[in-house]
Amino acid sequence: MLISKKRKAKKSKIRHAEYYDLVATFDDLYAKSKENQMFDRLMPLILSEENILLAYRNIKRNKGSETSGVDEKTIRNLEKIPKDKFVEKIRQKLSWYKPSPVRRVEIAKPDGRMRPLGIPTIWDRIIQQSILQVLEPICEAKFHERSNGFRPNRSAEHAVAQCYNMIQQRHLYFVVDIDIKGFFDNVNHTKLIQQMWHLGIRDKTLLCIIRQMLKAPIVLLDGSKIYPQKGTPQGGILSPLLSNIVLNELDWWIASQWEEMPTHYPYKNFVHKNGSVNRGNTFKVALRTSNLKEMWIVRYADDFKIFCKKRNDADKVFIATQMWLKERLSLEISPEKSKVMNLKKKYSDFLGFKIKAHKKKSSYVVYSHMSDKSIKKEVQKLKEQIWHIQHPKSPNAEGTAINLFNSMVIGIHNYYHIATNVNLDCAKIKAQIDIVLHNRFGNRLKKHGELKPHDYDRKRYGSSSQLRFLSGKPLCPIGYVQTKPPMWKKRKVCNYTVEGRAEIHKSLNMDMTVLHKLMRASANDRSIEFMDNRISLYTAQHGKCAVTGKYLKYDELHCHHKLPIYLGGKDNYSNLVILHIDVHRLVHAVAQKTIAFYLQKVSPNKTMMNKINKLRKTAELEPITL
Repeated sequence: MLISKKRKAKKSKIRHAEYYDLVATFDDLYAKSKENQMFDRLMPLILSEENILLAYRNIKRNKGSETSGVDEKTIRNLEKIPKDKFVEKIRQKLSWYKPSPVRRVEIAKPDGRMRPLGIPTIWDRIIQQSILQVLEPICEAKFHERSNGFRPNRSAEHAVAQCYNMIQQRHLYFVVDIDIKGFFDNVNHTKLIQQMWHLGIRDKTLLCIIRQMLKAPIVLLDGSKIYPQKGTPQGGILSPLLSNIVLNELDWWIASQWEEMPTHYPYKNFVHKNGSVNRGNTFKVALRTSNLKEMWIVRYADDFKIFCKKRNDADKVFIATQMWLKERLSLEISPEKSKVMNLKKKYSDFLGFKIKAHKKKSSYVVYSHMSDKSIKKEVQKLKEQIWHIQHPKSPNAEGTAINLFNSMVIGIHNYYHIATNVNLDCAKIKAQIDIVLHNRFGNRLKKHGELKPHDYDRKRYGSSSQLRFLSGKPLCPIGYVQTKPPMWKKRKVCNYTVEGRAEIHKSLNMDMTVLHKLMRASANDRSIEFMDNRISLYTAQHGKCAVTGKYLKYDELHCHHKLPIYLGGKDNYSNLVILHIDVHRLVHAVAQKTIAFYLQKVSPNKTMMNKINKLRKTAELEPITL
């Protein structure tokens, strides 16, 4: 279940852009950026109705939309605003933009320290999302292949897969580990704006708005305000993209020292089916006979590793990178956390894993585990959840707590299963968790129980002898895990090309013309929540009437409130359904003459009639008898 949700989320952004007819626009931005064109008029696109409505849609599906800023408003305070007024409100704010103060909160880090997060107001988050949607395709065209964090269709798995490749395929056993001291808090604003300018983002109004966002006052826990002069606020919608823009220069600088080194001789390029470029053996021989130092970067957000062939090269790269970060980006490194590692002798930590080159016969292969910190963190989280199972707040809370425990176990397996020795790590965790389970529940733990036929637990853990049951519900066994090699991202995969999207999902199987008409339809003071949910329903119902099952044209389509507004019904998704206009009128008909007229037009069978009467019952109307 967790996996399917993750995959669905990856597709959703593309589908949302399709709903609002912005795919071609974003594709065009990406293609022009690939050709190094400049963008000096981006604000009209950011302020377009389609882009603003798309921003609302993407924001409301974010869990953070339920968290309030300094104005104490969430997405729920906006959903009743008419669509046209909502769009106009955003345009007014951006005509003379001044961001509201950012609310500072603190969350606990695994090491016990607190991490500060900034929460902008919901209006500022929608504005940031509107900007992000336009900037992302431009930046994606310029980002380096081995940048993996905060990017569409990228994950920690891709970064780990690249590390494995460096060790096993390229035989690079010396790694430069550099930890940037307080990266997000020390980004130079002026340098960032310059980097955006060099990427081709030259709309001066937009750059001024972004600078205003960066300098938005922060309201601390005690109510006082600070005015940041540097840094990107963690928690902001734009911050991940801006952080990648900052470090993109580092990626290309490292690449220019070896793999992308410009040459006087024009070597012939061979493009593989996967989209990768190969300069041929002639170039490789020439490169290795030069005095250049071989180095390859793998980066995920501000965590990165530089792989080298020789220890001497790694030492020099360490010093050079430290100086470059200081001089070019005004960033300091943490001396106690930064070092050169020999992977033949020691493990190197990365993204919750520890990786080493292990000798096997005449070569070296990757050995990887969960890091020691990760094991300690996961054990602590599971122990705390077991306590919540033992001390439920209500009779039904125990089942909810067990479900959350299972989700945590599945999450651990889904993330760490790419470690070659994850089974040993999970066995360590199991040994500690089993003691806690037996101490707290004793004889209540059963070896046998009933699993639902379609239960995710049954498919994944049903054959495990480690499976236990508590109050009739299964407890997923933490020790039952199978290693799966990390996979590279296909180079063709891209949200902003036709070929790239084909690798992600098939085209929507419905009339896109109707969908786009729905999006651009006059609102008639309908709320933005109603207009957005209507599009979602049309796609969810595959363009068909919920009663008749027939495809609907634009002028045949009505969106029905199951519980009428006059009875307290709202514009939320679960209270709406797409119906044929005649069916809709039949649902609301009261006069016998009217009922008879639409019965003749619809000609419902028994199943259809049951659906109509169910809708009438919800609307507190008498059922229709044939």
